[in-house]
Amino acid sequence: MSIQNDGPDTLLRREFLKKSLFASMAVIAAGKYGFARSLTLPHRPNSKFHGVQIGVITYSYRDMPGDIKQILQYVVESGINAIELMGDAVEDYAGKPADRSKVAEWRATVSMDKFKEVRKMFNRAGVTIYAFKPDALNKHNTDAEIDYAMNATRALGSDVVTVELPGDAAQSARLGKFGEKHKLYIGYHAHTQATDTAWDTALSQSQYNTMNLDCGHYIASGNGNTPESLLALIKNKHDRITSLHIKDRKTKADGGQNVPWGQGDTPIKEILNLIRQNKYKFPATIELEYNIPAGSSPVQEVKKCLAYAENALK
Repeated sequence: MSIQNDGPDTLLRREFLKKSLFASMAVIAAGKYGFARSLTLPHRPNSKFHGVQIGVITYSYRDMPGDIKQILQYVVESGINAIELMGDAVEDYAGKPADRSKVAEWRATVSMDKFKEVRKMFNRAGVTIYAFKPDALNKHNTDAEIDYAMNATRALGSDVVTVELPGDAAQSARLGKFGEKHKLYIGYHAHTQATDTAWDTALSQSQYNTMNLDCGHYIASGNGNTPESLLALIKNKHDRITSLHIKDRKTKADGGQNVPWGQGDTPIKEILNLIRQNKYKFPATIELEYNIPAGSSPVQEVKKCLAYAENALK
């Protein structure tokens, strides 16, 4: 049996190999906005401030090339460690057919191995997938597709699947039963139809039916909604909320536009501090919807939103 001697040459060779590994990990493909920075595991992102988890939804990077590895790069580059992952990129990675007529059959039979790979890929980079939003939970989708959505959510490491709030009470009842079957929560997202009672039917149908409350849409909807009523809604329904979407919008009376954070009527600072003070466990999700300024990029604007949130919580 020979004993390896860790002499100077061996130590130098190990150091060289270590640096080479980090250098290879640091190469990030530049998207159409041309950004590229070092991405190394020793510098993992952290977007949890004072107990408040700030996340991001894939939609924030919609104007950039969007395969699953690129999305992960954008998230890490943004300094964020948690995501609501939309379906297209991960399904493409798992081999979803381009022919739409074959998608339902594919979903009914696809292995979860690729979804588990995505989970590991994100986790290695320090990013948790806290919600999954596939386009597979609608009235026209088969039961097998909904089972698929639930299984994929579990494989990605989440216990929440998100979907638009259906106008048909029968559909939210149907999804609630799948939630009960899989022990997974369905977070219903509303746009400007949001009111204090918009979720009541779904919430009454199943304990697994929950709210994915978009605070910006709520403010822009009219319907008598105000910053004060929004904060009261969060307080009153906090135990039925699985995530928030955070964006800044003007009120309907002021035009309802999406604007950079701090320029609209969404009480972002108050929302984040309400979460902090009450130790609510649901994440606050950055959803970038305002127009990107010339010379900037979605990644840079998400970083600005994140800095705003961190500052609001100081």
